[in-house]
Amino acid sequence: MMVKVNAHMHTPYSFSAFPNVDDALDRAVAEEVKVVGINDFYTTEGYQEWADGCAKRKLYPLFGIEFISLNEEDRKAGLRVNDPANPGRTYLSGKGLSYPFRLEEPYATILSDVRNEANRQVEAMCGKLNELLVRKGCNFTLDLRQITDELTRGQIRERHLAKALRINVYEACDNDEFRIKELLESLFDGKSLKSPWDNLAGVENEIRANLLKTGGAAFVPEESSAFLPMKTVQEIIIAGGGIPTYPFLADDANGNYTDFENDLERVTIQLSERDFHSVEFITTRNDVRLLEKYAAYLYDRGFVVTFGSEHNTPAMEPIELFARGGVPLTGKLLEINYKGACVIAAHQHLMKLGLSGYIDHTGHADRSKRHELETLGDQLISN
Repeated sequence: MMVKVNAHMHTPYSFSAFPNVDDALDRAVAEEVKVVGINDFYTTEGYQEWADGCAKRKLYPLFGIEFISLNEEDRKAGLRVNDPANPGRTYLSGKGLSYPFRLEEPYATILSDVRNEANRQVEAMCGKLNELLVRKGCNFTLDLRQITDELTRGQIRERHLAKALRINVYEACDNDEFRIKELLESLFDGKSLKSPWDNLAGVENEIRANLLKTGGAAFVPEESSAFLPMKTVQEIIIAGGGIPTYPFLADDANGNYTDFENDLERVTIQLSERDFHSVEFITTRNDVRLLEKYAAYLYDRGFVVTFGSEHNTPAMEPIELFARGGVPLTGKLLEINYKGACVIAAHQHLMKLGLSGYIDHTGHADRSKRHELETLGDQLISN
């Protein structure tokens, strides 16, 4: 039976459906997912807790990180990469980072600065939310320090604001359905709540969409300093011992792709030209047949391919991976994912020994060695 892998999960160290790391790992055990990858935005603070929790449960940990970068050439060309709404904006992951994590200068300061800039944007959003609450005659406002202390592990994101506002609205309305809907409709400038009031994840998503995204009363656009150039992000990941990884958005519900991803042969070549040798998919986004088409093609051309669930929204989904609509992954997809996890495990192990892993210090990969690393990783995971 193929070992189950989920190589991309967020934790409360950024934002997560999981209340804590233990909950995530307990769910992995219950669903018989043996290999689990932490993959928070801009931070590695959760690594120690992840490693300790995996050791207690006999799970194999993978150590990742996620960034939002900007490719200026793509932006000028109007090219949508893996953010369908923002040309040039590109999500990137790092896989198999060093544990214990180490990052030398100047990269440690660069990472700290971009994290602080993201926090400043959310602080500005909180201020605008409070202005809205005062205008609407609400008898409460949001306390950013309290939100940070009670809902985060130090890094605050817009989803934390949505959760905090939902909690405060429900408390102010004594959990009365009619009053909750009435207040939210007022805050949404007459737009009715679509989600059932007791669907907390759905309500928080609507708060975020109506108030914190473009056009919302509390929206604050990101400064250019909030997005590092793609090359800089790749350099940070390599300096941290990891493998720069391109996360595919792939097909949407109508079978459409972004400008960058819509030609499979071309995007495979372009990713290699951009020094990516590893890719990943969040499988619940994709049709299982199209997912297998893309993943198998990329694997056959030498890429390391892994899959994850993300869990970066309030909605709790299974840790065991499924394609869109809850469709089980095919045997081919399970095999590709496990082999990808084996390479990352081998890379982590070799780097810890001071040896070269899947990529060298320049980011170059000798793809002919992938099978060798798959074999080593299989031995590490199986022990």
